[in-house]
Formats: sequence, C-alpha cells, structure tokens
Amino acid sequence: MSDAARPPLPPFTEETARAKVQAAEDAWNTRDPHRVAQAYTPDSVWRNRDLFIDGRAGIEAFLARKWERELEYALRKDLWSFTGNRIAVRFRYEWHDASGQWWRSHGNELWEFDPSGLMSRREASINDLAITEADRTLYGPRAAGEPYPG
Repeated sequence: MSDAARPPLPPFTEETARAKVQAAEDAWNTRDPHRVAQAYTPDSVWRNRDLFIDGRAGIEAFLARKWERELEYALRKDLWSFTGNRIAVRFRYEWHDASGQWWRSHGNELWEFDPSGLMSRREASINDLAITEADRTLYGPRAAGEPYPG
C-alpha cells in the first residue's frame, strides 16, 4: 500500500476506469510535473518510448524535461479496456518544439495500480507525426462533452 489514497480505487468498473482516465488527462494537461507525479507510487516503474524510469522523483524530473521541450501541449486520453487493477488507454497529444514545428503524438498506455489507487506501473508506446499548425485539432484541456478525436 502506498502513502496516500488516490480514488477511484481498484478493482475498476467501467465508470471508475473512465473517471481514472479523465483524472489523468486533466492532471497531465496542467503540465505540472509535481502534481502529475503524485498519482504514482514512490517506486513506480515506467517505460516511456525507449526510456525506463524508476520512482516518483524520476517521473517528476522526466515530466519537467518533457514539458520544457513540448510547448503548448494539449492531451486527450480515452479508455480502451480495463480489468481489476489495470487500465489500457489510447491517447493523442499535440505540441510544438522550440523551432515552431508542430507535432501530433499518439499511442497506447498500459497502467497498473496499487490498492490505494496510485499507479505502480506505466508502459507507453508513442509515435510522433509532424503536422502544420493548420492541422491542429487539440487546443487546451478537453471541453465538456468533447469526444475522443479518433
């Protein structure tokens, strides 16, 4: 068990899995590394693309570097499936780099939670596509009722 409960707690239902995914999307869209890192266990294990990250402190440092590089980041996550203490998510986000090149990044995540609702494992596969600013579809946090932008 981890240091603080983070509802909703496993085992997940469709309703609580969707709430967990939306809470993650909302947190990541703040681009606040400390806030986001609090959703993970102190010893959480990540695979993010080709990086392997251990622990909340490592996650926070990674996110700080990420959002220094990925400017005007806007993210959408969508529940793919769930069972017990695991959730699978598909996602898409858009951002631009320091040169002004816009990117659309999309992929899948596998999440595993401890009994207190903190994420103990995250596996993320992500692909990037260069886009023009005119091709953007995501602007800031999700509006109420906005569907996943398939």
